[in-house]
Amino acid sequence: MPKAAISLTTGLEDAEKVTVAFLMAVGAAESGRETLMFLTKEAVRLAVACFARGVACDGCPPLLDLMDRYAAANGRYIACGVCVKSKGVDPGSLIGNAEVAGTVQLWEWVDDHTVTFSF
Repeated sequence: MPKAAISLTTGLEDAEKVTVAFLMAVGAAESGRETLMFLTKEAVRLAVACFARGVACDGCPPLLDLMDRYAAANGRYIACGVCVKSKGVDPGSLIGNAEVAGTVQLWEWVDDHTVTFSF
């Protein structure tokens, strides 16, 4: 089964976009795909423990619920190292399934059959 890579550049300033990205990631991970979210720009803050709270829209699932489902399905995150540094995010504050890394590590993870989405 192909892997799934979801690139997210948006943080809570566009909670609907974040929710859609997480719905894609949860769907991939819960269907048994090895799934990785590559978080850049403001999205790196989503990997900080207790940061992602709220509901994006009427009828949307809470972001924490989506993140819990993603973690339960073995979903992983790469928080862009340059972005983590530029945003002043403490790498020690990241959730357990997130790591600080970069594009080299993303390319090492991707293979010829990886399906990609960008938000």
